[in-house]
Amino acid sequence: MPSLFRSRLARLSAASALVALLAAPGGTQQSTAPIARYSIDASTTSGMAAMGSGMGGAMSMMFGGGGSKMIHTLDLRLGSTRAPASGEPKADHFMPVGAKLGKSVPLVTPPPGTPAPREEDDKEMPRDFQKPKGRLLIFWGCGAKAPKGQPVVIDFAKVAAGEVPPGLFTSGVNIPADWAIRLANSKTYGAWPNGKDRKTVSAESSLIGEHRIAGNYSPEIKFSLAQDFMPAITGKASDIAGGATMLSWNSVTSATGYYAWTMGFNPGPDGQANDMVWWSSSASQNFGGALWDWIAPATVSRLITQKVVMPPSQTSCIMPAEVKQAASQFVMGNLYAYGPEANFAYPPRPADPKIVWKPEWTARVRYRSNTMWFINGPDMGGAMARGGEGSASSNSGDAPKKKKKCGGGIGGMLAGAAGLSC
Repeated sequence: MPSLFRSRLARLSAASALVALLAAPGGTQQSTAPIARYSIDASTTSGMAAMGSGMGGAMSMMFGGGGSKMIHTLDLRLGSTRAPASGEPKADHFMPVGAKLGKSVPLVTPPPGTPAPREEDDKEMPRDFQKPKGRLLIFWGCGAKAPKGQPVVIDFAKVAAGEVPPGLFTSGVNIPADWAIRLANSKTYGAWPNGKDRKTVSAESSLIGEHRIAGNYSPEIKFSLAQDFMPAITGKASDIAGGATMLSWNSVTSATGYYAWTMGFNPGPDGQANDMVWWSSSASQNFGGALWDWIAPATVSRLITQKVVMPPSQTSCIMPAEVKQAASQFVMGNLYAYGPEANFAYPPRPADPKIVWKPEWTARVRYRSNTMWFINGPDMGGAMARGGEGSASSNSGDAPKKKKKCGGGIGGMLAGAAGLSC
């Protein structure tokens, strides 16, 4: 698999996206790169995904264990072309009162010498890597019956040996990776959450109001948000005639589009996963990648036209009977509601296209809502109701704990995507 090439291509696409952001309509206005870039990713997570990763959270949900109906998470990143004016790097995000995070949260800069995180695809194969066994069965499209030619069957052993069919996870639809602020592409970088702040985002937190980011390595950034966290999305599943499964969900305010996918297993005689079954709501063979990430509204609109993403007016999709037949045990559903995006810059873009635009800073706020639940398990809404809503929080101030890595190859990738412990 040309993973290194794919990773670098994604970075190139991300850089192109930033250039496009700065370019004027029609591409005639010249502009310079901003001194500072800031990003807020605001997510609403519900279902099993909100109860912690791994089988512990899964079992808790199955037996009506504790947890909240939904959680909010924030990912704050500041990147600058400047070094600190004096002393150590320091920056804070001053929040509106409704955020319930106090006066501000610190954007912590990694210590000098901290290696920039490498892209997953660039990592070397672990020494204890074991070739995955079994097969991957791929289905796609909404409908009671799988169309002719499905499933596409992939032998894990052949994949581990480098025999990957071309176009395995994409039908050729262009879904570029969005740009992101990283330690690697910033002279000075700060982020929250981090290991030095123990504040958490609650289910009652609100983003509406004035935001200010101030530090000693970037211009002061100020903007006001009128869009709050998106509502929670709740997935349900019901059997229908012929063995198919009706997936349905609530209409989410401000959603720009929806995407659903499921993963299931069919254990072999030894109890180990023999077949892994993957299904996507896309009308064409498109899986994972940017579809599991944040997607700009303009891109979502294009993907709706290409029938990769479902329109915001659609709140149901039939999973073909063959999918559940192939995954006799453990089928997990995933739903994404892509949301709006807000962009800010100072100074504003000149109205005269002949004037070169020289922004001091740009800021972007993205929104998303997602959920995860067992399709052949208990009703997610009922389990969450038994658990009670409580005071949900996320983004622990402790440094993120490293999860035990799954085996390499597509098998490990799928298990990791499901949030399962290995």
